[in-house]
Amino acid sequence: MTRNHSPKSLAVLLRARMHPDPVSPAPPPPAPTAAAAPDPDPSAPPAAAAVRHWLHASVSSSASTALDRFSDGYRSLDRPGRREILRSLAADYDVPRARVRDLMRQYLSAAAAGGEEEEEEHPEAGGGGGSASAMYRMERGLREALRPKYAGFLEAMNAQPGGLKLLAVIRADLLALLGEENLPALRALDGYLKEKLVTWLSPAALTLHQITWDDPASLLEKIVAYEAVHPIRNLIDLKRRLGVGRRCFGYFHPAIPGEPLIFIEVALLKDTAASIQEVLWDDPPTPESEARCALFYSISSTQPGLSGINLGKFLLKRVIEMLRRDMPSVQIFATLSPIPGFMQWLLAKLASQIKLAEAESQDGSLLEGTSSTFRESILFPEEERMIHDAVEHAGGKSGIKLLQDILKSSQWVKSDKLSSALKSPLMRLCARYLAREKKRGKALDAVANFHLQNGAMIERINWMADQSEKGIQQSGGIMVNYMYRLENIEEYALSYLGTGLAHTSSNLLQYIEKQTLKPLGWLGQEGYKQSLQQESPALQLLKFLASWHMCRFKIVSRSISSGFVSLRRGGQKLYQKNLDIEVCREALLYSLEHRVALVAFSQDDCYTTFDDNPLVDFFLVYHEPKKFVFLETPEAISSMLRPHWARRVDGMAQVILIQAQSDVLEVVPLRTSKGNGVKIMLESLCASPDEVMALGDGENDKEMLQLADLLVLCSPMAAR
Repeated sequence: MTRNHSPKSLAVLLRARMHPDPVSPAPPPPAPTAAAAPDPDPSAPPAAAAVRHWLHASVSSSASTALDRFSDGYRSLDRPGRREILRSLAADYDVPRARVRDLMRQYLSAAAAGGEEEEEEHPEAGGGGGSASAMYRMERGLREALRPKYAGFLEAMNAQPGGLKLLAVIRADLLALLGEENLPALRALDGYLKEKLVTWLSPAALTLHQITWDDPASLLEKIVAYEAVHPIRNLIDLKRRLGVGRRCFGYFHPAIPGEPLIFIEVALLKDTAASIQEVLWDDPPTPESEARCALFYSISSTQPGLSGINLGKFLLKRVIEMLRRDMPSVQIFATLSPIPGFMQWLLAKLASQIKLAEAESQDGSLLEGTSSTFRESILFPEEERMIHDAVEHAGGKSGIKLLQDILKSSQWVKSDKLSSALKSPLMRLCARYLAREKKRGKALDAVANFHLQNGAMIERINWMADQSEKGIQQSGGIMVNYMYRLENIEEYALSYLGTGLAHTSSNLLQYIEKQTLKPLGWLGQEGYKQSLQQESPALQLLKFLASWHMCRFKIVSRSISSGFVSLRRGGQKLYQKNLDIEVCREALLYSLEHRVALVAFSQDDCYTTFDDNPLVDFFLVYHEPKKFVFLETPEAISSMLRPHWARRVDGMAQVILIQAQSDVLEVVPLRTSKGNGVKIMLESLCASPDEVMALGDGENDKEMLQLADLLVLCSPMAAR
């Protein structure tokens, strides 16, 4: 280390582990004594009551002095004191609803008093002082009254030196409080403050800066302190991450000088890295002239209060644009990302399956021989054998119980035998977790959701890519490469935001296809796009739900829940036909035995045998089974499924093969065709077929098309 770098190195070393929250709590108050209380110390931190006084003064006048006093006082408060202030801010300075109600009454009275219709028809007739002007004034007053009292305080605070930083701290405290007290007033305050922060922190107001070793020590120490993904071990590690073959970029706001709001670290490599070890310990680094891949391996926010504002999306986009411009040799933009929620999800899944198995063993008669229907095969037979072989004293435990015991301790990574046994199931289940597990239609994993909504695709998962203790505990050491294909970023982002579809490469599909069974193999990102262009909306939805595990197939011994259309008029049911329950039972057994995807319908719901959460509504009994469909390859349907079910349901149901979609075999009750439905509807309406226009695209529409007077054929199949 050269002499001119010594002061900076020493400063970073001495202060590297600075706490991320620069607002330190107040020291604890001294214990009370029997002696008379001394005069208050003017230098002592103010109590919450004093800070609340300055809050009131700030809201009332927005004077600079009051804002400064409040800012200093809030920073000095401990956690309970801050929460007291936040409750007061949310409740006492909310929208003045009494005034709003009064203004609304005045407005409605003025509108009813006369002239409203005339003013609406001839607004110019009111002139400058007519009733129209009064209405405009009242509307303006209503808009102002609907604005919360704390709005002006927040805007004035943002204009103060250091005010934006304090607002970020206030929102961080508010988010923590909401985690314990989810009150409407607090939610409203958080929503309003978040909206204002989004405006104040728009990309146009931010500056992108490349952080280098030549930056001030005060900035570098913040990089060390705030690095949240892969901790910076020492000064050599820090200097390496800012040196040759590496880049670090941060977003800065002029109101918070010397501190990035968020920063991202990039490694310039010859190819996409498969482990964090080769990124952090690559020595010597790849010559930048030979770099073809820009690998984003860490992105960290320095402000917890900016959660949900998604500065990372804009930063990532700006950095990609900059690297494309400055380094034409770089053609690959990818990440090496953690999977923070995988192990938590897997352990919860194992626990639920173990409880389910125990419940079934205690009361097997309830399920009458179909208990396997309710449980998932978390492990394949060969995987279970490998785990049993790797454990010295299994003690008669099941494979999933052994897996749960092994994963509860991170010591399994030290055993080559255990690691080898766990690789196959963990990689397969991790692929499922990333691509299939959803929360409100989006990826369950937060990091996956971030990259997918930004337009990335899931490229590859990597075994033992992060062997740190944190990496083993979070994801079993597995990391994932997300790929940003520049020509597809916008398309993938829109697709994910609209449908929740996680685009995946063939590298990941090899794991997913193992567990989703052959019938669902038609679904990939290209296959799904093609199906959207060719299929009817109903069939698109059916396949999407069935294949992406967003529907549920809930079965007990007495009935199967499924959904269909029953004709209604004037609130009365005109016609309904159910499938024989024995046919439904046999369909279920056939699906499980031959591993064929089955989707059933009842009422307004649809369900599939491929159920990710069999404990949901486990003991509920569903009635009125309407129809079911098998999803298979066209060859399997024509050679095996259709002949079998045509014989099996002869006289009980009819089999319809939708020729326009040859991978779907539909089984419905007798006399429930579209044509029969139209006939019943016409009889109820006293109408004739020459008043009917029918649209059809498949063989199942034939009877309906023959009945109608005006035909619209949507595909060549319908013309047959």
